[in-house]
Amino acid sequence: MPHNLLLAEDDRAIRHALERALTLEGYEVVAVADGVQALAQAHRSPPDVLVLDVMMPGIDGLQVCRVLRAEGNRTPILMLTALVETADRIAGLDAGADDYVVKPFDVEEVFARLRALLRRTGAPDDVPSEPQRMPDGRIAVAGLRIDPQARRVWRGPREVDLTRTEFDLLELLVRNAGIVLDHTTIYDRIWGYDFGPGSKNLAVYVGYLRRKLDEPGAPALIHTVRGVGYVLRED
Repeated sequence: MPHNLLLAEDDRAIRHALERALTLEGYEVVAVADGVQALAQAHRSPPDVLVLDVMMPGIDGLQVCRVLRAEGNRTPILMLTALVETADRIAGLDAGADDYVVKPFDVEEVFARLRALLRRTGAPDDVPSEPQRMPDGRIAVAGLRIDPQARRVWRGPREVDLTRTEFDLLELLVRNAGIVLDHTTIYDRIWGYDFGPGSKNLAVYVGYLRRKLDEPGAPALIHTVRGVGYVLRED
């Protein structure tokens, strides 16, 4: 069956061109011109995937993301953005977007990113757990509990001893459970700058976390998305 796709783009020419291309690619497309219409349509007929322009009048794409995620909606979201600064990418990921494409874009890149999103989230068992905020401030997801104030972590009943950087990295992944974080975003959030494409620093710390968190016979928690970054989810 074709996937249902909701497209929100205020530029009429881009909206019509993308709607036509996506329809020819086999998607059932509903195209709207702003965030208000996008939210109304998402509530009326939930799509399989959303494509949202960041800059729209009234309610923009980031606000649409925040509303849907606050409602517990985990539908994959691809952002279309003319903003290329790291801070803008971080804002989109923090709002709940799963991926983004920078304008002007090649429509084949949009197709490829949509296929990747739908592969990761297409089956019911692949839907990521929503992090639960407890009254005492702790966060729980995928069998993990973290206490941001005391900087303590448990997997099931076992407490895990982490260094400062390991804890910061795990907390970032937990707060964005189910969302793929790219290398640049993680470097910026944890270290304050990007070490460059040749750096193994992040991979080393992910390795440390895996050795401390993984248990025989239990699902792995931190997954590598080749060429993109890392995601925390229980498979």
